[in-house]
Amino acid sequence: MLQPIIHYGIHLFLPLAIALLFYRKKWLKGYLIMLLAFSIDLDHLLASPIFDPSRCSINFHPLHSYYAIMVYLVLLIPGKTRLFAIGLLSHIIADSADCLLI
Repeated sequence: MLQPIIHYGIHLFLPLAIALLFYRKKWLKGYLIMLLAFSIDLDHLLASPIFDPSRCSINFHPLHSYYAIMVYLVLLIPGKTRLFAIGLLSHIIADSADCLLI
């Protein structure tokens, strides 16, 4: 019962907090760019079943793999991809919380 609240809370409020703290003048644009990181959940379509509440996404789905996470860390370096990379990494943090709560 608490797991989805924590999961979706991190998904929605961690990027919002980052946008409000570090991108005050353009917080909405920053927040929306970070929310685009939800697109990595498209890799769930490759799994069967698509959603399994007892499955840890980290290192199960291709875009949630350790290799992908390393790419997301590299994307923090150039300025133009930084916000999207922060969104990707906050998404990974949210999914990691699920792994701890299973």
